[in-house]
Parts: sequence; C-alpha cells; structure tokens
Amino acid sequence: MKVLIIGGTKFLGRHLIDAALQNGHEVTLFNRGTKYSDEAIERVEQIHGDRNSDLENLGDRRFDAVIDTSGYLPQTVKISAEFLKEKTGQYVFISSASVYPETPAPDYDETTRTAKLDDEQLKQVAAIDPKGELNGKTLGEHYGALKKLCEEEIERVMPGRVLNVRAGMIVGAFDWTDRFTYWVMRVAKGGTILAPGTPENFVQMIDARDLSEWIIKMIEGGENGIFNVTGKPFEMNFGQMLGAIRTATEAEAEFTWADEKFLTENNVQPWSEMPFYLPESFAEARGFLAMNIDKALEKGLKFRDFSETVRTVLNWRKTIKDELKAGISADREAELLEKWHARQ
Repeated sequence: MKVLIIGGTKFLGRHLIDAALQNGHEVTLFNRGTKYSDEAIERVEQIHGDRNSDLENLGDRRFDAVIDTSGYLPQTVKISAEFLKEKTGQYVFISSASVYPETPAPDYDETTRTAKLDDEQLKQVAAIDPKGELNGKTLGEHYGALKKLCEEEIERVMPGRVLNVRAGMIVGAFDWTDRFTYWVMRVAKGGTILAPGTPENFVQMIDARDLSEWIIKMIEGGENGIFNVTGKPFEMNFGQMLGAIRTATEAEAEFTWADEKFLTENNVQPWSEMPFYLPESFAEARGFLAMNIDKALEKGLKFRDFSETVRTVLNWRKTIKDELKAGISADREAELLEKWHARQ
C-alpha cells in the first residue's frame, strides 16, 4: 500500500513510519521540513510544503491511505481533505480524547457527548487564517472542540472513508512532552521520590508503537469510523505504574505519597509538575484516565509489556541532553520532601 503521512517527523509519525515499513508499505511524508530530519526519517520520500497552500507539491501521486497527524483547525483539514479526496481511498485523522467534555464519567465511550463551541467562539475560530500565525491561546482553550470540528469536516468531504482515532495519552521514544518520561527518568535515578496523592488513582496510556501498529492494520483492513484508542482502563494505578518502572529500571527507589491537601498548600502544579496527577477535588479527575476502548480491542488493538515501554523510554531519553520539559525540579522535590517528613 502507498501511505501518505501529513506531518510525521516529531513523535507518533515516526512510529507510524516504522509500522508501515515493517508491513511492507511505501511511505511518503508531507511536511514543512522545519522540525526533525535524521537517518530514520530519511528512509522514506519527503515532500516539503505548507499543507494550507502547497499540497500541489504532491503532484499526481495517489495513495491508498492518508494519515493526518497534525490537523488542529477545521479550515486546515478541509483544505487537505478536499485536495486528497480523489487521490486516496481513506483518510485517517489523529484526533484526541480531549474531544469529550472535561468531566466525563469513568468508562466513557465513543457515544459520549463531545465538546462544542458556541456561535461567538465559532466566529473566532473561522477568523483564524490557517496560512498565518495561529492564536495559541484560542487553540489551547478549544483544543478538544477543534479536534471534533476537524473530524466532522473530513467526514463531510469524504463520507464513509474516514478513520478518526481519538487517542489518549501516548508515550514512548520521541515524546517531547516528557510527561511519562519524567517518571521513568526520576525513578531510574533512585532515592526517595515525591509521589502525588494516592497510589490507588488509575492511570491510562498507550505505547506509540502499539497505537501505530493498530492504525496500520486498520488501514490494511479498510476500517473506518470513530475509535477511542489508549490503554485498558482500570488496569493500572499510579502505585503500580511507579512500581513497574522501578522494577524495569532496576532502581533503588522508594516513594513518599504526599496527599492532595499538602500538594495544594505548597502550590504543586497538577499535571505539569506532577504528570498524570489530577487532584480528587478536580471534577475532570473522575474519568480523565478511564476511557472505554472496547471498540478498538474488538478490532485487534494489542499491547506490549509495560516494562518494554519503560526501557525504551529510558534508553531513548538518555541520549537527549535537554532538560525534561515536565516534572518537578530536584531542588523543589527535596524541599517538599523535607516539609512533608517534618509534618509527619
């Protein structure tokens, strides 16, 4: 099969390249050429251009499937879908679990209501020039609703030929958010580790390789529709995650669980300083990492051993010199641990 990936150089796209090539498919990348280019990416054909204005650079090429990893604005994906609708059989859009409201009930599925913009917000989004500078504030505030609008726009242009992948937390090598990576590197370092809240809080994630391999198999089978895709819900809690990381990294580490009251009093920021953690007092914490994936499981979604994911992340991040982009600093962690133990 011939597969076109829009974007494809930063995180998930790199794993999609691997999964497609492993199954004997031909891959073409279309992107601006401004992010990353290395030996791994250069294995495949690359065509550079802005998706809003330069799709003609693809010439008369035709594809069995297009995978859109970088669509955020409905007006942008509309341009791509309209240009490609006669040149491809299937359009795969990497959407997000953020399309659901901030307070879904645990075990929510694809039938759960999705986020919507009001008339004024729709006008604001429509006024954004996709060829110009994007308003980061607007995109951030309406990320989930915009992803849903993108899904709808592509389906309007290519009815019945769209696979919308509502992905949850994706982890693995090349994850430049460093959210899961923070815990891998911190536990591997060893010592006494500040852990947030309670070890019983559930976590949910998927290895980028597992997600990519499933997407390629769905393309091979010509499967379309809407699918929630992440790890199994209610299978791993925070304590088990940290314990499994300790085992996989063979670290000498112990965990000090500080409660929500202490963390709040000391202005510890959920999610950014303590990735994967949302206080119980946050309404969205109830179902945030508890998404139903039965539809994807029925279509063959499989998972590698968690320890393999941990070791892959550890080995990859050791090669990166930049500081972690998520997690608490060593000095602040030490200060908080001292405060916590003094209180106890």
